[in-house]
Amino acid sequence: MKHLITNLNKTFDNRVRLGIMSILMVNDWMAFKELKEMLQVTDGNLASHAKALEKVGYLQFRKEFVGRKPQTSYAVTVDGRKAFNEHLDALEKLLKNR
Repeated sequence: MKHLITNLNKTFDNRVRLGIMSILMVNDWMAFKELKEMLQVTDGNLASHAKALEKVGYLQFRKEFVGRKPQTSYAVTVDGRKAFNEHLDALEKLLKNR
């Protein structure tokens, strides 16, 4: 059974990181504020998990001004999309082998 979990990506073990990736997989770009509201987390919590995903190359960000207010938005990178799809495939295999 251990070989079934070796393809799971530890980066996605945390519910916030899993939530960020799940939301961004179906949205091109998402503003920090929208992500925070959807996931119901604090600014600091979201920022630290987004930074962790960015550090491994799974997330990219852009900063821009909307009106006079700064806005940070996030999107999944090509590597992030690949890693998340592999993680989902591993989960499906695990569930099928119950």
